[in-house]
Amino acid sequence: QVQLVESGGGLVQAGGSLRLSCAASGRTFSTYAMGWFRQAPGKERVFVAGISRSGGTTNYADSVKGRFTISRDDAENTVYLQMNSLKLDDTAVYYCAAGRRIGVSDVWGQGTQVTVSS
Repeated sequence: QVQLVESGGGLVQAGGSLRLSCAASGRTFSTYAMGWFRQAPGKERVFVAGISRSGGTTNYADSVKGRFTISRDDAENTVYLQMNSLKLDDTAVYYCAAGRRIGVSDVWGQGTQVTVSS
Protein backbone atom coordinates (compact mmCIF):
# COMPACT_ATOMS: atom_id res chain seq x y z
CA GLN A 1 0.00 0.00 0.00
CA VAL A 2 1.25 3.46 -0.83
CA GLN A 3 1.69 6.34 1.55
CA LEU A 4 0.92 9.82 0.24
CA VAL A 5 2.43 13.17 1.18
CA GLU A 6 1.04 16.40 -0.28
CA SER A 7 2.91 19.67 -0.66
CA GLY A 8 2.57 22.97 -2.46
CA GLY A 9 -0.34 24.52 -0.63
CA GLY A 10 -0.29 28.08 0.59
CA LEU A 11 -1.81 31.53 0.37
CA VAL A 12 -2.49 33.01 -3.05
CA GLN A 13 -4.49 35.93 -4.37
CA ALA A 14 -7.60 35.36 -6.44
CA GLY A 15 -6.63 34.85 -10.06
CA GLY A 16 -3.29 33.36 -9.13
CA SER A 17 -1.89 29.86 -9.53
CA LEU A 18 -0.55 27.07 -7.37
CA ARG A 19 0.74 23.60 -8.11
CA LEU A 20 0.13 20.85 -5.61
CA SER A 21 2.28 17.75 -5.51
CA CYS A 22 1.60 14.37 -3.99
CA ALA A 23 4.56 12.07 -3.51
CA ALA A 24 3.85 8.38 -3.06
CA SER A 25 6.06 5.84 -1.39
CA GLY A 26 6.23 2.22 -2.44
CA ARG A 27 6.59 0.46 -5.75
CA THR A 28 2.90 0.11 -6.54
CA PHE A 29 2.14 3.72 -7.46
CA SER A 30 1.50 2.89 -11.11
CA THR A 31 -1.22 0.41 -10.14
CA TYR A 32 -3.38 3.13 -8.59
CA ALA A 33 -5.71 5.66 -10.08
CA MET A 34 -4.96 8.95 -8.38
CA GLY A 35 -7.12 11.85 -7.39
CA TRP A 36 -7.47 15.11 -5.58
CA PHE A 37 -10.30 15.95 -3.21
CA ARG A 38 -10.93 19.04 -1.14
CA GLN A 39 -12.75 19.96 2.02
CA ALA A 40 -13.78 23.51 2.80
CA PRO A 41 -14.59 24.57 6.38
CA GLY A 42 -17.94 23.19 7.47
CA LYS A 43 -18.40 21.22 4.25
CA GLU A 44 -17.97 17.64 3.12
CA ARG A 45 -14.92 16.40 1.29
CA VAL A 46 -15.57 16.45 -2.46
CA PHE A 47 -13.92 15.16 -5.59
CA VAL A 48 -11.83 17.67 -7.55
CA ALA A 49 -9.88 15.75 -10.17
CA GLY A 50 -8.78 12.22 -10.99
CA ILE A 51 -6.42 10.46 -13.34
CA SER A 52 -6.40 6.82 -14.39
CA ARG A 53 -3.58 4.35 -13.83
CA SER A 54 -2.34 4.84 -17.38
CA GLY A 55 -2.75 8.58 -17.27
CA GLY A 56 -4.91 8.39 -20.36
CA THR A 57 -8.15 9.41 -18.67
CA THR A 58 -8.81 12.42 -16.48
CA ASN A 59 -11.98 13.64 -14.81
CA TYR A 60 -12.75 16.97 -13.21
CA ALA A 61 -15.44 18.46 -11.06
CA ASP A 62 -17.47 21.00 -13.01
CA SER A 63 -16.32 23.74 -10.65
CA VAL A 64 -12.67 23.37 -11.71
CA LYS A 65 -12.91 22.35 -15.37
CA GLY A 66 -10.75 24.53 -17.56
CA ARG A 67 -8.81 25.87 -14.57
CA PHE A 68 -7.22 22.82 -12.93
CA THR A 69 -5.08 20.12 -14.55
CA ILE A 70 -4.14 16.81 -13.00
CA SER A 71 -1.09 14.88 -14.18
CA ARG A 72 1.11 12.06 -12.99
CA ASP A 73 4.75 11.11 -13.29
CA ASP A 74 5.15 7.41 -12.56
CA ALA A 75 8.95 7.63 -12.73
CA GLU A 76 8.79 10.08 -9.82
CA ASN A 77 5.80 8.43 -8.06
CA THR A 78 4.13 11.82 -8.02
CA VAL A 79 0.79 13.26 -9.00
CA TYR A 80 0.27 16.97 -9.55
CA LEU A 81 -2.61 19.39 -9.53
CA GLN A 82 -1.98 22.61 -11.43
CA MET A 83 -4.50 25.19 -10.29
CA ASN A 84 -4.94 28.36 -12.32
CA SER A 85 -7.36 31.27 -12.09
CA LEU A 86 -7.97 30.50 -8.45
CA LYS A 87 -11.15 31.74 -6.84
CA LEU A 88 -12.12 32.42 -3.25
CA ASP A 89 -14.31 29.28 -3.36
CA ASP A 90 -11.24 27.16 -4.01
CA THR A 91 -10.11 27.72 -0.43
CA ALA A 92 -9.96 24.31 1.23
CA VAL A 93 -7.74 21.56 2.50
CA TYR A 94 -6.71 19.51 -0.52
CA TYR A 95 -6.21 15.79 -0.15
CA CYS A 96 -4.43 13.39 -2.43
CA ALA A 97 -5.98 9.95 -2.82
CA ALA A 98 -5.07 6.63 -4.39
CA GLY A 99 -7.67 4.10 -5.41
CA ARG A 100 -8.79 1.27 -7.61
CA ARG A 101 -10.35 3.68 -10.08
CA ILE A 102 -10.95 7.40 -10.49
CA GLY A 103 -13.10 8.77 -7.71
CA VAL A 104 -12.39 5.90 -5.35
CA SER A 105 -10.12 6.64 -2.43
CA ASP A 106 -8.48 3.70 -0.68
CA VAL A 107 -5.52 5.68 0.65
CA TRP A 108 -5.46 9.33 1.76
CA GLY A 109 -2.71 11.85 2.26
CA GLN A 110 -2.67 14.19 5.23
CA GLY A 111 -3.87 17.22 3.27
CA THR A 112 -2.45 20.60 2.36
CA GLN A 113 -4.15 23.95 2.96
CA VAL A 114 -4.93 26.24 0.03
CA THR A 115 -6.18 29.70 0.88
CA VAL A 116 -7.28 32.13 -1.81
CA SER A 117 -7.53 35.76 -0.75
CA SER A 118 -9.22 38.71 -2.42
